[in-house]
Amino acid sequence: MVLRAACLVLLVCGGLPARAASQEPSSAAPPAPAPARPPDIYYAPTTQVVADAMLGLAGVGPDDVVYDLGSGDGRIVILAAQKYGARGVGIEIDPALVRRARATAAEGGVAARVRFEEADLFEADIAAASVVTLYLSTSINRELAPRLRAQLRPGSRIVSHKFGIEGWPPDRHVRVDGEDVYLWTVPAR
Repeated sequence: MVLRAACLVLLVCGGLPARAASQEPSSAAPPAPAPARPPDIYYAPTTQVVADAMLGLAGVGPDDVVYDLGSGDGRIVILAAQKYGARGVGIEIDPALVRRARATAAEGGVAARVRFEEADLFEADIAAASVVTLYLSTSINRELAPRLRAQLRPGSRIVSHKFGIEGWPPDRHVRVDGEDVYLWTVPAR
């Protein structure tokens, strides 16, 4: 009887050995999964003015599929669907940003036209893109350039906010709201 009472006291007071405590189901939500690897660059949003200018410079329309590499909260892909009627895919390594982008697309009424993938932009299949948008860095753009040339069809457009692609002169370069925007058209092979 004393042993039974002691066990009850331990159970109620939280002093039960860990082995027994771990057998109880937990009501706490599991922690959010960490990205597969740390991001190469941390999220900084493109302003709506610059995002709109990027899509306009690329001549985005209803027949386009816009891929945003490092899509963050999804604003460029969502804008492409809402304003230009395009379909879109956001590639983002941070699971929290992917969840936010999906929620924003649903709230914006374009969830059927866009999707967001939790993926490494260096491993994503981008061959279906007719337009690729970037806001990364000079070094990441340089590393991505061979992949862009190899996977994208001739005539596909690449638009980068702020950073050029070393060794690949842009077809157009404009300044929008004090920011650089670069456009390339993938050449024929």
